[in-house]
Amino acid sequence: MRGTFFRVAVLFLMLGFWANGSAILAASPDLQKVKQAAEAKGFIFETSHDEIVTKAKKEGRLRVLSSYSPEAFRRMSDLMKKKYPFLDIYIEELTGPEAYQRFLLELKAGAAKDWDAAAATPDMYNDFVPERKKFDILGMAEHGVLAIPPKMIDPNNRGVVAIGSGACSAAYNRKLISPEKVPNTWEDFLKPEFKGEKFIVELRATCLAGLAAGLGEGWVRDYARKIAAQNPVWARGATVAMSRIAAGEYVLHHMHNYHSCVRAAAKDPTGSLACKLIEPVPVRLFDTELIVRTAPHPYAGLLWIETETSPEAQAIMDKYGPLNSSIYAQGKVAEAVKGLKVYGG
Repeated sequence: MRGTFFRVAVLFLMLGFWANGSAILAASPDLQKVKQAAEAKGFIFETSHDEIVTKAKKEGRLRVLSSYSPEAFRRMSDLMKKKYPFLDIYIEELTGPEAYQRFLLELKAGAAKDWDAAAATPDMYNDFVPERKKFDILGMAEHGVLAIPPKMIDPNNRGVVAIGSGACSAAYNRKLISPEKVPNTWEDFLKPEFKGEKFIVELRATCLAGLAAGLGEGWVRDYARKIAAQNPVWARGATVAMSRIAAGEYVLHHMHNYHSCVRAAAKDPTGSLACKLIEPVPVRLFDTELIVRTAPHPYAGLLWIETETSPEAQAIMDKYGPLNSSIYAQGKVAEAVKGLKVYGG
């Protein structure tokens, strides 16, 4: 996602209106005007959560293509069934570029008529957005019709929700370098003592790109050139990199997903692998989802996305992601970066 949707602030929304996973609030006197304004722009706007539930009950079914791990989406499904037992729910995992590309082609051809809610991969985000059903999810969230933190929603498209987020951190072998010698700033990696294959750098620079929101693209390009001049060890993927640090083959990892480091550290029998959040902390919004344009059960899809943003669902994201809850929810990611300078992109 681009622009303001990726501008992550340190402050996050403390939502007091969450109750049993839904916000059934009285419509304000001006809500009808808001609805009319949204509809004039081609959006669908409901003024009552009760009405959304009623329409979902008539639909009776929900079909979801999810990017979650099987452990996470099974528990998400159980949570949804508990909240809305009248729905027949089926969730299927969607992973890998080829699967997303195939699904996107089906969407564009109007052939994906069985699915209600689906993941929209960031790599093809701009292609997925036109295939959304034009619900004004942002407007309904802002006016309490849907209990979704508004900052989870793409303000430019109003119908795509980033369910989760991920902070980025450094990783190190605590038996090979003392904590006080681990870089405290990203610029510390440019010091002479870290030159010459002294640390690992991820080839896919998604974490580094996150800093552009606060420091600018020029700073990121200049910093990337300087990092490359340090002659680091280039790697792709967290699993191998974290294993090599834990094994003592390398001392440091420059910047990678914090949740990947935490997960690997929990499995490290040597206790060598450690994770360090460095300011400004890059944070990426992900697990973006939308209601499919041709969805046969769109209102059930709305309830699904709303449920995913609930405290119970965010706890599932933290436990089985792990640490993938939204920065804008009351989860462990927000807790981990509390008080720290955070940038997203």
